Formats: sequence, C-alpha cells, structure tokens
Amino acid sequence: MPGPTADPQLNQSTALECRSASNDKAVVVGLYGVPGSGKTFLLNQLKQELGQEHFEFYDGANMIANLVPGGLDAFQKLEEQKKVHWRQLAIDTIGKECTESGRVAVVAGHFMFWPEETEAGHPVYTRNDLDTFTHILYLDVPAELVAQRCLDDKERIRASASVSHLRKWQQAEKTQLRHLCYHHGILFSLVSPHPTLLNKVSTLLRDFRYHTEEYNLSRAESRMDEILGAGQGQLETMLVMDADRTLAAKDSGALFWKMVSNSRQSADEERRLKTLFSSPLGYSYTAFRQAALLYEETANDPEFNALCEEVASAVTMYPEFVSLLQLVAEKEHVGAVVVTCGLRRVWDKVLEREGLSKTVKVIGGGRIADGFVVTAAVKAAMVARFRDTHHMHVWAFGDSVLDLPMLSKANQAIVVVGEEQTRSKTMDTALSNAIDNDSLSARQALLPSNASPRLDTTKLPIIQLTEPEFIDSIIRRRSQHPLQVLHATDRSAAKLLMTPMRDATVAGPVLREAHRRVGWYLATEFLAEMIGVEEYPIPHVQGHQTSGYRLCHEKKTSIVALMRGGEAMAFGVNEAFPSAMFVHAKHPEDIEPHHLLQQRTVVLVDSVVNSGKTVVEFVQRIHSLHATIHIVVVAGVVQAQSVSEGSLAQVLACHANFSLITLRLSDNKFTGSGTTDTGNRLFNTTHLP
Repeated sequence: MPGPTADPQLNQSTALECRSASNDKAVVVGLYGVPGSGKTFLLNQLKQELGQEHFEFYDGANMIANLVPGGLDAFQKLEEQKKVHWRQLAIDTIGKECTESGRVAVVAGHFMFWPEETEAGHPVYTRNDLDTFTHILYLDVPAELVAQRCLDDKERIRASASVSHLRKWQQAEKTQLRHLCYHHGILFSLVSPHPTLLNKVSTLLRDFRYHTEEYNLSRAESRMDEILGAGQGQLETMLVMDADRTLAAKDSGALFWKMVSNSRQSADEERRLKTLFSSPLGYSYTAFRQAALLYEETANDPEFNALCEEVASAVTMYPEFVSLLQLVAEKEHVGAVVVTCGLRRVWDKVLEREGLSKTVKVIGGGRIADGFVVTAAVKAAMVARFRDTHHMHVWAFGDSVLDLPMLSKANQAIVVVGEEQTRSKTMDTALSNAIDNDSLSARQALLPSNASPRLDTTKLPIIQLTEPEFIDSIIRRRSQHPLQVLHATDRSAAKLLMTPMRDATVAGPVLREAHRRVGWYLATEFLAEMIGVEEYPIPHVQGHQTSGYRLCHEKKTSIVALMRGGEAMAFGVNEAFPSAMFVHAKHPEDIEPHHLLQQRTVVLVDSVVNSGKTVVEFVQRIHSLHATIHIVVVAGVVQAQSVSEGSLAQVLACHANFSLITLRLSDNKFTGSGTTDTGNRLFNTTHLP
C-alpha cells in the first residue's frame, strides 16, 4: 500500500457490506509488514521470478514520490489531510493502470507507523485502499529477525525498536488487517520467512491472477468430469453426498482447528473458521477462498498432511452409510461422490480406511493446490450437471443450510439429521422455508436412529437407510422400470363412467359433464392416494372444530388442461382440489415459469392419450423449467402400447417423478378425427372440416 493514512470518515468498528468480486476489476495485491520485514527485497525477487508480462510491481513510497511535486521530502512536510489526498491518488493510479493493462499489481507499502515512544500506532490506510485491494499478503517475520535486520541495514536510516515493541506492532497490524479484509471482501494471508518463501508467494500470485468464481466452478466441473471419465460402465444413478455431519457425526474442520489449537496452546486458533464465517463474508465464494488461505498460512504441506491424517483417525463414518456405499460399489450402474466444503484430504483418508476410496471419490478443497473451493453454489451445480448433462438420476444427502441448493436440484433429497446438540441450529427455519416456498421435496434420515426428527414427519417423512425398499429404490436399474400407471379399467365404476364417453349419441354439454365426473373420480380415487392428503381444521355443523382433509400441498399443485380435449376432465380434477392452480395450455410453450414457481406437483389432464407424443413434449417443457417437480398425467383413456413400448414409455421411464392415471387402458389403436374426434364431440364441432 503506498504509505496510506487514516481516513477520518472511516469507522473501523462498522461492519461494512462486503463487495462482490467483479471480473473486470483489477487484481491488486498488497504486500505488508513492519519496516525491516523484507517487503522491498521480496518485491524485487518477485519481479525477477514472475516477469512483467502479467504482473506490475510497485513500491508505495516510490509511487508517492513520483506523484508529489518535490518527491518524498515534500510529502513528509505536508499536513495529514494533504497526505491522505496523495495516498488516495497513488492507489487510484495503480488501480487504473492495472485495469487498463490487465496486469496484476503487487504493491509494497505500510499499514501503520508506530514509534515506540507513542501509546498507539498510527494507521496509514484510506478508504480507497480498501476499495482497490483484492488481496493482502502480510510478511509475518519473527520480531527478533526484524530487529536484527534493522540494526544491520546500512543503506537506510531506520528508527530503532525493541523486540517486544515490534511484536506488539505486528500483532496490531495482523489483527486489524484481518478484520478490515473480512469486512471489505479482501483475501488476506500471512506468509512466513522460509527458504521456499519466494516460491510460495509466486504460487499465490499466479493463483490470484486468474481465480474467479467462474473459474472456480469450471475447475470443480473438470474434477467431476475427470471422476466420471475414470469410471467404468454406464452410470444411471449418482449419489452426491455432503461429508461433515452427513457421513459422520463429527465436523472435520472443527477437529482440525481444535488440534491446531491444542498443539499451539492458543484458543484463538479454534475459533478461526467461526470468526471467518460469522463475518460479512458469510459462506460466500470469497469466504471459502479465505478459508483455504487460513489452512495455507497455518501449516505447510507435510504438516497439513499430518494434521489431516490425525483428523481422519478421529472421524468414524456412520455404519449405515458404509453399508450403503459398499453395496453401491458392487453396482456398475450406480455411482457415488462426496462433495464437501471441508477438507478433501481428510475425507480421502476416511474413505480409504473404509475401503471405499476406489469407488467413492471426493470433490473438495482446503489448499490452493486443489484449484478450487466448494461452496453451496458449486454443490448445486455438481448435482445439476450430473442430472442435466450426464442424464443421471441424482440422490443428494446433506445436513445443513449449505446443502439446501444441492438438495433442491436433486431428483431425490435426503436430509441427514444428527443428534440435536450437535446438528445445525439454523437448518430448521431454512429447511421449512425451502419446502414451503422453494418446492423442495425431501425426506429425512435419523442418525443415530433415536435422534429427534426435524420439523414434522408429514412435511419431512422419515426413511431408514437400511430399509430394503429404500435401498432398492437407489440400486435398481432405472431403464428397466416401467412407468407408474394406475388405471380403473376393470372396475365397475369405470364401466359406468366410460359408457357416456363411448356413446356416439352423447356430445356437447352432456359429454363434457361425463368428462368432468371422470376427472373428479380419478382425482379422488387415485390422485389423492398417490400424492396423499393432509389434515386441516374445519368448523363442524354442531359448532365445534373438527378435522377435514385436502390434497397434500394442494395450493402448490398446478392443474394443466391440455386444450381443448382435456378441459372438461381438468375441471373435474379442480373440483376435487379447489385450491390448486388451473392453467390452460394448447402448446408446451404455454406453460411458463410462473406456473411452476414454488409448486410441487403438476397434473397434466387430457381426454385421450394415443402415441403419447403430446404428453412427452409437455413433460420435456416442464422439466426444462423445473427439473424435479412431480408430474402426473390424468387421462380418460390411454393406448396400452404407448405405456408398454411406445415413445411415452421410452422417454419417461427414467423420470422417477412421473406417473400416469387413466380411467382405462385400451388396446384399440384407433385415433379419432372429424365426427369421432373427442374434442369435436365435446364442443359440437364434428361438422367442421
């Protein structure tokens, strides 16, 4: 930083809103440290190592000297407010030059000055610095070494300072800088003197140059594709699992920092991640990048590996997941991947210990060398990519708010619920909101089995991971399972209801009424059974409250009448479920995003399904807008061949959230037209060509 000074307008205690990273903003890296820590020496080394094709190197004092008439001597004589002006101009100039050139700026400067005789240090940064810097590296050199360097420096006149004062000065700078960076979206890391310091800082700067949120996602997706490329066979189903507090009761990140805290006898270390994620950075991309830098500054690679080994030895996977993953390993059409915001190396070692590392791979970070960090958005993107690009049926397992976007994208979502004293405290509210307002359809698995459930078991039904039926639903081959078809072909009620529909003398309002009755019958007899009903209070005729029943999530159901033949039957369905949304659609494009927003079920209603071509087009349209919504087709008559071997069966068999309800299945392949067309009969237009 070019010798900045305190901005009188800046309130350091105010938590300012964190700015979001912008791809067109210059990357400007501050190089800090107390006088004598080696900033200038390192800057010159970096210039030789990295060259100036992609980087530009600035010494803060020289920058000010070049801008101020009379140079540094004149600058030192200015009053404080005029110094602020020149410091702001210096950093603004650097930012502008690098925005225009596309180079990364590396700027050596001072954060504060603190003569030993004064009670407190004098910060010399401006608001412009906080708006310009994207990264800050702090040279954390032992105070004893700094003091000796100052004594040995024959080229500069340096004020003498005791080791204890230098240590206090460094601690003040590190504490204040970390706080300011967390509150202004600036990535911050300590770097320590070591024979590999130049290589370490060069690696960081190369990473800072191109690492954006978009690049981060592309690296994560590449890792996913690499995992799929290494697999064998044609995968149909993929299990995507969070790690900490999902596969095991413990949080490996918390264990890591507890071990660091114990080894260094410092309680502050244990709070590192909590402090970070409690800051305005929240759980953003920048926050997880900052977490990776925390791991970098805390331990070198050998130390980090040793700590991960120790953490992994303290993590025990739930036996239910071990059994499930062992079973999955035997199925060539089912895969599993762990996608964790935590430490990849820990979970690599945990899976290796369980004998699962060859079949279950980990997508995760923790070190700059991993190339990416996993955020909630990355988790969701992984699930969407498995589902949409690789056309897999995706099961997602997670326990926290960070997993909700991933769970919402999956075909099947399982919330893992641990013991009440250790599980996420914010999950209940967020989960309830996702179910009520964001169309999340999920179930919960209690681990251990005596854990208390989240929410209520109607809203979030309980499943057992070891139940044969649940296991079969995961490992079965999706391509071998036919459509779920419910029909009343041989029932007496169907015979009575179908008679006026087949009677050539019945048309117009009478036929429409017959179709309405069929819609109501199929809705109450089959659809209510399939989706379920929920209880709600109603006033009893005797004056007290009693229980009534309605379709489960009735208000989150959209009834789509396929025009024009499906309208009358759709009215009957709507009569059974009066709170449902009603939509007219002649073409698939007539279904718009707002028809599906926050909805859980779509009921497509048509009078006749012949080849199923129209239904397939509508289902594809709906899935393009809402990939996981439950779709039910309700029809008066369906050609039997279309659901056994036709296009309807072939295209839709892989969609677990698709069902078909019909009054009767027909072996008759006749397709009506003119006087025999159902639509013409319903609206007395048989005479039209």
